[in-house]
Amino acid sequence: MKQETTVAFIGAGSMAEALISGMTKTLYQPEQMVVTNRSDAKRLEYMQQTYGVRIETDKEKAVSEADIIILAMKPKDAAEGIASVAHVINEQQLIISLLAGVTTEAIVSLIGKQVAVVRAMPNTSAAIGQSATAIALGHYATDAHLAIAKTLFETVGIVAVVQEQDLHAVTGLSGSGPAYVYYLVEAMEKAADEIGLDRAVAKDLILQTIIGAAHMLKATNKHPSVLRKEVTSPGGTTEAGIGVLEHYRYQEAVIACIKRATERSEELGQALLSSVK
Repeated sequence: MKQETTVAFIGAGSMAEALISGMTKTLYQPEQMVVTNRSDAKRLEYMQQTYGVRIETDKEKAVSEADIIILAMKPKDAAEGIASVAHVINEQQLIISLLAGVTTEAIVSLIGKQVAVVRAMPNTSAAIGQSATAIALGHYATDAHLAIAKTLFETVGIVAVVQEQDLHAVTGLSGSGPAYVYYLVEAMEKAADEIGLDRAVAKDLILQTIIGAAHMLKATNKHPSVLRKEVTSPGGTTEAGIGVLEHYRYQEAVIACIKRATERSEELGQALLSSVK
């Protein structure tokens, strides 16, 4: 059922686009959504032409007329972007932040009012309704606000409710996670090319291999190490390939990757907190 709510996006990047693409399919009519950004008029025109949403160059107007305000700018632009519209935000509005690393406390401080803030960390698979999103409540957010945010993000995938301190880890794991998978696919495609497989054939095989493996993990509830061992015959091809991955410390690299992304989320948050203080 479509909801009679106005949603304003501050920021029109890839995450805003992914959410708009998903949400307009089930929950909101395009005209219920208004998009504004810092200065990129061409990007706004693209969003309007592609999704039918309203666009607004006057950020204050967009924010003042909204029931839900979604902060979708880059974290480095958050302090300036939030401060520029703080005076038109009121305590009846719900703020949903997609800003990696930026705490609800920092957002409330920038706005200077007791506003309800829900932090969310979706990923770009929201565009096809397959996001893994974690949400957390700020100090002034209620269960009613949680329900609104949960309904909103369930239109684009699954939703997990977590404590705010866990969102750094969520950012490093699933927020950035699609990029790790895409990077793996890049490598597999390059390998297919080097071993002489037709690119179109290789792409289909790679994608179905990843999809099939994900479905196996979900359907069987077996630990990934068990499934891996079931594929790995002694002295066989898989064992030979896994041996190379172990030589290059593949698992260690992935773990270090996720830890570093988590640390970066924490750094972004600290940088904004410092600017607020």
